Amino acid sequence: MIAAILNSGFEGTPISYSPRTDDVIALTLLACFFLSSIALARGKKFLTQQVKDFVLHRERTSIFDSSTAADVRYLLVLVVQTCVLTGIVFFNYFHDTCPALMDHVSSLLLLGIYVGFCLAYFLLKWLLYMFIGWTFFDKNRTNMWLESYSALIYYVGFALFPFVLFLVYFDLSFINLIIIGSIILIFTKILMFYKWIKLFFHQLSAVFLLILYFCALEIIPCLLLYQGMIQVNNVLLIKI
Repeated sequence: MIAAILNSGFEGTPISYSPRTDDVIALTLLACFFLSSIALARGKKFLTQQVKDFVLHRERTSIFDSSTAADVRYLLVLVVQTCVLTGIVFFNYFHDTCPALMDHVSSLLLLGIYVGFCLAYFLLKWLLYMFIGWTFFDKNRTNMWLESYSALIYYVGFALFPFVLFLVYFDLSFINLIIIGSIILIFTKILMFYKWIKLFFHQLSAVFLLILYFCALEIIPCLLLYQGMIQVNNVLLIKI
């Protein structure tokens, strides 16, 4: 009888998925840490100069005037890191709002999709800024804006890194996720608004035009990004 009980065993209760136990998330964060450390160590002077140019509004024709190819590579690495960390934030958000998605779709696939969305979002915005700037403003100011936009994006990545660590490993609540994420987003948009005024609008008569541009280029793309991810999630739940 005892042998029969031992052979029959008990059915275990499956453990629900959690990002904190996911090796993909852990390795991704570890890679981001090492890449940002290397970029800061080797491109410190260049990155510091970018912040000074953003705050002090220094006139320069191009980002390549005083930078090397290595400096530009560090900048691109940090921009990609920001996209990766933003993708992890979305990944954790949808884990809380749509748990069924995590049970049906590979975490690696989902993370890759969200990071891809973020990369496409920033690339399309870059191209849109370039088109509008060169069409309605002079090329020099447009290049300065693109430089400032890049600097702001990769420094947002530094702010996101501790936020993502708390989000994944310290069980940050959904409400705190929304609050802190909104604060980072709003602060970023305020800095972008400040830079737009400095570069393109110097008269009060242009404020209305500035607001229209800002809504069209900042608020609407964010809503489209979110809705695009929602639609992809729905497709994945149906197809897989």
